[in-house]
Amino acid sequence: MNGYEQFMQDTYKAMRQDLVAHGFTELTTVEEVEEKMEQLEGTALIVVNSVCGCAAGQARPAVREAVKETDFKPDHLLTVFAGQDKEATARMRDYFPEVPPSSPSIAVWKDGALAYFIPRDSIEISQMEQIKDHLTDVLNQVGAQ
Repeated sequence: MNGYEQFMQDTYKAMRQDLVAHGFTELTTVEEVEEKMEQLEGTALIVVNSVCGCAAGQARPAVREAVKETDFKPDHLLTVFAGQDKEATARMRDYFPEVPPSSPSIAVWKDGALAYFIPRDSIEISQMEQIKDHLTDVLNQVGAQ
């Protein structure tokens, strides 16, 4: 790793750890994504994390709070970091090709398929509380099915 790459890793460390500290598994390589997704059973909340302000101010806090508040706890909490782990992020996005790439974004996965998706454009125009409430409702609906 060159000096620039190390600087960027150090700079983004807190942003990466924000979800990991709350129970998310960070997938950083194509192999990790494939292994996890191919063996995945049940439900997953997947966050395509990002360095942008809407990730820091809206997406990550909303996800953390929704996971705390929902009656339905996903079986798996997963995250990839766009712009940093480019190959892993691209591979994760391959699992939901029906939606255009965006980061941050939030996917709900159930029984081997995308059940719900919240793209960046919905995140950046919403307040954290709105996203949290919306995601909590989605998780509860997915859990009730």
